[in-house]
Amino acid sequence: MRTLTLSSLLAAATAAAALTMLAQAPASQNITINYPAKAPANWPLFLAKEGGYYQKYGVNATMVFGVHPAGIAMIVSGEAQATNYPMEQAMQAASLDGSLVIMGSPMNRGLFAMMTKNDVKSVKDLKGKRFGVSQLGDPPYNFALAILAKNGLNSRDVQWIPLGTDGNGRVAALVSGRVDATMLPPPAYFKLESQGFKEIANLADYQDLYAPMAYVFKKSTIAANPKLPELLIKAQAEGIKRYYDDRAMAVKAYAVYDPQTQADVERLYDHDRKAESYERIPYVLAPAVQYIVEHQADAQVGARLKAYDFHKVIDNSVVDRLVREHFFENLFGSSVKAEEDARAKLAFK
Repeated sequence: MRTLTLSSLLAAATAAAALTMLAQAPASQNITINYPAKAPANWPLFLAKEGGYYQKYGVNATMVFGVHPAGIAMIVSGEAQATNYPMEQAMQAASLDGSLVIMGSPMNRGLFAMMTKNDVKSVKDLKGKRFGVSQLGDPPYNFALAILAKNGLNSRDVQWIPLGTDGNGRVAALVSGRVDATMLPPPAYFKLESQGFKEIANLADYQDLYAPMAYVFKKSTIAANPKLPELLIKAQAEGIKRYYDDRAMAVKAYAVYDPQTQADVERLYDHDRKAESYERIPYVLAPAVQYIVEHQADAQVGARLKAYDFHKVIDNSVVDRLVREHFFENLFGSSVKAEEDARAKLAFK
């Protein structure tokens, strides 16, 4: 009888402990996250999902691909609760729709190659040639304009061909001869090197050309779920740490969303890893905001951005608080403190 009583007490204690742990665990919430490109810019999100970090922070995330403007439309409509978006497009959208808010930036520069035929010797030789873009005013278009300007050319010096498609469509247009040049992220441009095409410039070559990504939410979504930005920023920061620490896992996670040969993804990883492309402290940086405001190809858009007060839609408060709470130091180690201080000085305030 005594043995039975002890067994019963032990079972009851075990059950009580399990219930306590369950009560203390974060309640899982279902959300949708848009990613607008099957490209390295979204690697932190891929790793947050495949590495289980969304789940760690109580988020059951469904990843949905949709190119611009689908991602912004999904956020505005409530179909998605978060996206990692080219900040230029996010700022343009936010300046028209005050319901959006930008709350972090995991990447400020990236590898984006200007690809053309082997017989084109330099950027200046593109004068008069056909340049393929997905649409006028999109990030590849503006990246191209910036690089052309660095080489003494302007928007009227090339013939712009809007293709209305993503990077794969731009590759096809270049290979078919429909255009003479285009902008491509890796690993898309790796494959072209063996087909008679070459890189004549890369965004990464120019330290003063910003190509930031931004975490974008809808203000009403955050009002209903105030902890959501913090949970996602934490999960994606863990994804960034995993990226820097675990090459094999990073390569595996990327291939889930952009199936490529392992050799191409490994080469892509090595490029980005060497450049330390991903921000450990994901502040939205003031120089990046200023760069976007001052480098608009459309004069009307440029005037609107210059007149708009982006303090209404850019919010670094979550990153600020995580810095104060030593989240990033605990995650990346004490050596990240210098990076925190440097980024804090550049943060948009």
